[in-house]
Amino acid sequence: MPATSPAHPRRRRRTNRLLATAAGVLTAGALAAAALPGSANAGEQHANQGKHGHPGRYQDIQLLSFNDLHGNLEPPTGSSGRVTELQPDGTTKTIDAGGAEYLATHLREARKGHRYSITAAGGDMVGASPLISGLFHDEPTIEALNKLDLDVTSVGNHEFDEGAKELSRLQKGGCHPTDGCYSDKKFKGADFPYLAANVLDEKTKKPILKPYWVWQKQGVKVGFIGVTLEGTPNIVSAEGVKGLSFKDEVETINKYAKELRRKGVKSIVALIHEGGFPASTSYNYDCDSPGAGNGISGPITDIAKNVTSEVDALVTGHTHAAYVCTVPDPAGKPRMVTSAASFGRLYTDTTLTYDRATGDIVRTAVKSANHVVTRDVAKAADMTELIDKWNTLAAPIGNRPVGYISADIGNTGTESPLGDLIADAQLTYAKTLDAEADLALMNPGGIRAPLTYAAKSGEGDGVVTFAEAFTVQPFANTVNLQDLTGAQLIQVLKEQVSGANQAAPKILQVSDGFTYTLDLTKSGADRVVTDSIRLNGQPIDESATYRVAMNSFLAGGGDGFPTLAKGTNPLVGDDDLKALEQYLTANSSPTDPIAPPKADRITVVN
Repeated sequence: MPATSPAHPRRRRRTNRLLATAAGVLTAGALAAAALPGSANAGEQHANQGKHGHPGRYQDIQLLSFNDLHGNLEPPTGSSGRVTELQPDGTTKTIDAGGAEYLATHLREARKGHRYSITAAGGDMVGASPLISGLFHDEPTIEALNKLDLDVTSVGNHEFDEGAKELSRLQKGGCHPTDGCYSDKKFKGADFPYLAANVLDEKTKKPILKPYWVWQKQGVKVGFIGVTLEGTPNIVSAEGVKGLSFKDEVETINKYAKELRRKGVKSIVALIHEGGFPASTSYNYDCDSPGAGNGISGPITDIAKNVTSEVDALVTGHTHAAYVCTVPDPAGKPRMVTSAASFGRLYTDTTLTYDRATGDIVRTAVKSANHVVTRDVAKAADMTELIDKWNTLAAPIGNRPVGYISADIGNTGTESPLGDLIADAQLTYAKTLDAEADLALMNPGGIRAPLTYAAKSGEGDGVVTFAEAFTVQPFANTVNLQDLTGAQLIQVLKEQVSGANQAAPKILQVSDGFTYTLDLTKSGADRVVTDSIRLNGQPIDESATYRVAMNSFLAGGGDGFPTLAKGTNPLVGDDDLKALEQYLTANSSPTDPIAPPKADRITVVN
C-alpha cells in the first residue's frame, strides 16, 4: 500500500469569475473467451448466422469504458500524461498518453466492425479540471463527451463540486445562472445520461438523477446502474452535497439489479465510482496472478465480492489506477472488474457475449483489456476544433506567466516537491495575514498536476503560466488560519494513517521547518513517530498553541481529518491559487527560477 493514496478529491471549481480579470497492449490478466454452448462461437461474424437471416443465438457486445477524465481535453503533462507498460522481459517503459483528440481517434477506431458497441464511463468526467474546462464550468468537457459518443456514465464525487443544481444543468443544459452563456448558442447539456442511483434528495428520498439506463438494439438489452462512493460527503465541500444523502453502493446496486430483472433486463453492468489499488503501476500487469483478483486491494474488492451475481461486470474508478481483474461474485463465479487509470490515458475494451435465448451474458465468455491512448495516431479534427474554440476564450487569462522553474516539480510520492512548494506558499501568504503563523498543511489530493519545465503552448521552457498553476490547484479554496494545540496537531498527523485513512493513507504536505518520521513498518496511528515531530528544530509542546495555515477544505475536516475542524480563532484569507501565484512571482524570475524542493521534511521508514 503506498503511503499516499491516489489523488481524487474534491470541492467546487474556479469558474468564469476569473474572466473579469482579463481582457493497445492486452492486459495479461484478461480472460480468454471460453467455448460457448453448442456449436456457436463468440464474435461479430456469427451475429447473423441464424435461420432465414435472423440473428444467431450469441451476440458479442463491445463495451468501451474509461473513468476520471477530469476535464483533461488537452494532453496532460508530466507524469499525469504517461502510463507504464510492462515488457515481456520484465522491464517497463513509459508511454505518453491522453488527450481528447487522441481518445476520440482510438475509440472510433476500436468501434469499427462492432455493430453492437456501447461506451460507458465510471464518473469524475468533470471537476478538478484544467483551465480550458474548469474556467467555463466544464461545459467544454460535456461538449467533448457528446462528440465522443459517450452513452452513459455514473456520477463521481467531483460531479458534486458545484452542487446538485449545477450537475442538473450539465445534464439538462442551459446557461450558467451567474456567468451566463459563453457564446450565442445556449449550452445544450449532456447527450448521455448521468446515473446517480445512490444519491438521494433528503426531502424526497429519491435519486436526484436516473438510477439506471437500458441500452437496446435489435432485441439485445443491457442495463447500467450508476453509483458513486458512499463516502462522497467526506471528500467534497459541505455546500456541494447540501441536501443530499449517499447510500451504500452494494445495497443500492443490488436493489436496482432486482428492479431491472423484474423489467426483463438480465444483462447488467455496474458503473461504480469507487476503486482499488493495484499491485503494479504497469497498466498491463497480470491482475489475476496467482489467483483471481489477487493483484488488487482496496474498497472495490469488498464491493465486487458482495454485489449480486445478477450483475455481469463492474466498471470502476476514483483511485486513478489501471486494472483488469476477475473477482469472484457471491456465487463464486469470476466477474470482470476494470478501471482505466485517469485523464483519458487508457480505455478498456470488454467483450460481453449475450445469449439471446436467456437475455443474459455468458459469463465464461467475458474478456477485457486496457489499451493506451497513444499520441501516435491522427488527431480527431472535431476535437481539435473544440479545443481551439475554448482555448481562444481562455487565452487572455491562461497564457499569463506567473513564475519560473528550473526543472519539473512533481506531485507524486509520500512527500512531493510540489507539495512542499505549495505548503511554503500558503505559509508565506498566511504570515501576511498574521505574523504569528507557524506552519502550513496541504492535502495531497488537492494537488492535481505537476509543474513541468517543458513549454506546453509556446510560452518557453521553465515558464509557469496561470493556466498551469490553475491545473495544479483548481478548487477555489481559501487559505485559512486557525489555532491548534500541540496535542491536536499530533492527532492530525495520526489521522493521516488511521481512522478514515487507515487503509489508504493521506500524507499531508508540510511547510519548511516542520519535520517528523513516518514509520511504515508499523500499523495505524503508530506509524507517526510522535517524539520525532519538530517545528524549527524544537519538539512539539502538546500544551502550547500553534497557528496553522491550510486550505478551507481541510479546515472543514475534509479528507478524513476531523481534528482540523476543531481549530479555534479562525481567519479566512484569499484564494489558495492566488497564494501560489504570488509566491511564484515573488520568488522566481527568468534568470533565477525556482528549483524543486528536496522533499526531505518527512523521513519515511519502509
